[in-house]
Amino acid sequence: MTAIASLKTAKSLSGHPLAHWHPATWQDYVALRDTPIQERMKLAFNQGWLWVAMGGEGINHSGVSDLFTSLLFLWAIQHPDQLFTSLGRCLLEKPETQACAPDLVLYVGENYPQWQPGEPRRIDLAQSCVPDLVGEISDTTLANDLDEQKHLYAAIGIPEYWVVDVRGQRVFAFQLQENGEYQLCDASKILTGLSIALLEEALQRLSQGTNTSAAAWFAQQIAQ
Repeated sequence: MTAIASLKTAKSLSGHPLAHWHPATWQDYVALRDTPIQERMKLAFNQGWLWVAMGGEGINHSGVSDLFTSLLFLWAIQHPDQLFTSLGRCLLEKPETQACAPDLVLYVGENYPQWQPGEPRRIDLAQSCVPDLVGEISDTTLANDLDEQKHLYAAIGIPEYWVVDVRGQRVFAFQLQENGEYQLCDASKILTGLSIALLEEALQRLSQGTNTSAAAWFAQQIAQ
């Protein structure tokens, strides 16, 4: 697939607001991934199905994404006995079967991917372990993130998945069960002791102030 054809395909696929996932091959995904275009493009692939989103982040998505990245760092500061590595929006791939670029990506411990010169600038899950936690900031993609995207992360085997509902000011947290399916939880298992309700309250404070003031409030709560 040529670069021009790839771009046309991406625009065509992303133009269906009610049907984001389309049948495609891994080669179709790779062609779009490697197309040298100027427009931003977010891709996901799951065993023969491709999802494409064109364009950059909106203001609400960006603000909430930065807030939750800050919350992860603030939690890490309060828990220096644990090592956390944040690699949000980095492309994750299981060659031939799955690919995704979650808004939040967290590794716990010392076993996290590190880029070496000459390697592709993405995480190969055939060579590296899966993240301990991923999350999606859902401004216009809530239905997808709670359905197809959730199935994708479960298939990859990611232990914990968050969906941050920007418009509803809610946080859905899921933990992977032994049967390979996610189940809702009210506290993080990866970040032991972190209440999902506390994350929701920090999110709701955006209606009263800035994302930095919400982060400052969160810092005060976990320091107590």
